[in-house]
Amino acid sequence: MGKKTVHVSDFSGRILAPEEEVVQVVVVDHPDLVAGPVRLDATPEEVESIDDASLDVAIVEIHDRHGGGEPRRVVLTASEFDALVTSEVQVAQLLRTAERVRPPKTARKSAPKPDYATLEHAGKPHRGAVTEEEARLVREHLEEINKRLADEGLRLIDPADPAHALRYGFASAD
Repeated sequence: MGKKTVHVSDFSGRILAPEEEVVQVVVVDHPDLVAGPVRLDATPEEVESIDDASLDVAIVEIHDRHGGGEPRRVVLTASEFDALVTSEVQVAQLLRTAERVRPPKTARKSAPKPDYATLEHAGKPHRGAVTEEEARLVREHLEEINKRLADEGLRLIDPADPAHALRYGFASAD
């Protein structure tokens, strides 16, 4: 059985022939956009008038002086923005010399560390010391843990291996 992919223009609903050129339009902001940017497929001909309809705009955010609340985002024509500047300085010069705003650093969230003292993670290779609880789980559930390790493509625990015997507290074969 084969699969066939059919491309459809999101703008016209027309099925596009395989040899037709397709462009992608990313809608970054729109009053009806609720969950972030979206990608639409179209032909170059369907979107060629976008450049003709484009406006020179300024997108500004108005922040509360004390940093409380969400900023208001406003889109206005560039000439409307320029008219707000009443000082003698040219707008272009003002924008070149103004203080730069750096995007806020996003705190990189580290994944929660696995709890090796649970059947879900016991016996997985890790750098830390093996707790008594993890060692007990490995000794008592060795077959089940080795099956999980094999399914995950990890090394198996061998009680006859001196390193594993020491790490997990297996009785020494000496």
